[in-house]
Amino acid sequence: MNGTINVFKPTGITSHQVVNLIRKKFKTKKVGHGGTLDPDVSGVLVIAVGKGTKISQYLLALDKEYIGELTLGIETDTQDRTGKVLNYSNKVVSTIDIEKTFQNYTGWIEQIPPMYSALRHNGKRLYELAREGKVVEREPRKAYIESLDILSIEDNRKILFKTRCSKGTYIRTLCDDIGKSLNTYGYMSYLIRTNVGNFHISDSYSLEYINNLEEEELNSIVKPIGESLDFLDSIYIDNKYYNNIINGVKILINEDFCKNHSINTIYKIYCRNTFIGLGRIIANDGNFFIKIDRVLV
Repeated sequence: MNGTINVFKPTGITSHQVVNLIRKKFKTKKVGHGGTLDPDVSGVLVIAVGKGTKISQYLLALDKEYIGELTLGIETDTQDRTGKVLNYSNKVVSTIDIEKTFQNYTGWIEQIPPMYSALRHNGKRLYELAREGKVVEREPRKAYIESLDILSIEDNRKILFKTRCSKGTYIRTLCDDIGKSLNTYGYMSYLIRTNVGNFHISDSYSLEYINNLEEEELNSIVKPIGESLDFLDSIYIDNKYYNNIINGVKILINEDFCKNHSINTIYKIYCRNTFIGLGRIIANDGNFFIKIDRVLV
């Protein structure tokens, strides 16, 4: 079985533990995921199985959507509810100020990665250093916030919001930064991931459901690789080139074909009504070719 599974990860379990559960259920070591979730966060975790693991880099690059809660007046060392409380503030922030500040956090922003993260510093994970009580300098990283909408405000302290953002966005840090922009503190008190690209939470499978499936039923929850990459455009190759394409041989095409396609853009490649893999159009000495980058058949 090759493809992806839209898994609902509950709280209290790591993404790696979910991977191990799927490995055991599917009796294969070829299992990975398309973007980790912290143990305290639930929601969509895209699992790749078999040759589906070869598209993990494309799954990781997908935009994410979350529903979260920001609680004002408290700062924690992890920027979420699992951490040690560092500071309190009794400042009351107005609804207008909250709404204006949220508007300032759309588009491109810069974030300093939290110490409690999996990034490495001199070969060591930041969270390992943080547990030793160490704080090291981290370079700011760009993140893109496509949307950031307030769903409700309770007592001008608890703000429920929905956001769609680029990969690598730290929602914990977003909450911490918004709190500081309001001249108070803030931490992420709740988070659920509702979408990864076109993998929606409404279509996700619980671990209990997966665990209760019989072996012959497992394929029913696996989304084929081609369908998993529905955000990529497709190129259909003449059947006579099947052997060439699966063996990585470049295929000469005419210039007219390029008018409706982009050079060096990744496409899904189909031949004989079958998804073959990923490839691109390349130019060489005035000629144009379709080159397969990754055979996934």
